[in-house]
Amino acid sequence: MDRYLLVMLGAALGGASRYALTTVITEKFGGNFPLGTFLVNISGSFMIGAVMTIISDRLEVHPNWRLLLVVGLLGGYTTFSSLEFETLQAMRRGLSSIALVYSVGSLILGYVAVWLGMTIVSRT
Repeated sequence: MDRYLLVMLGAALGGASRYALTTVITEKFGGNFPLGTFLVNISGSFMIGAVMTIISDRLEVHPNWRLLLVVGLLGGYTTFSSLEFETLQAMRRGLSSIALVYSVGSLILGYVAVWLGMTIVSRT
């Protein structure tokens, strides 16, 4: 299958998953803090760490799996452009503490999630 089609398929599935999960979390918890996007970014970071470790260190897989799963699926699933927009919206609404916690927390916990995903998969 063409590499671009693999990326497009993965991105469509990732984007749909992001939308569904963000919608469910937002409807359940609401509030000013964009918890849905926050949790999607952290879980996506974890999954990138885990999947890259599996397909790079554990299994001999065709390079197209990286295009489908990491570039496409998880690239479409994570939402750092949404993070930036939501941070700006919080700042414009005068919610600077929420903007700070959201942006710094996403970066730090995202990094920790990537590390944790790689560490867990490396040990099993």
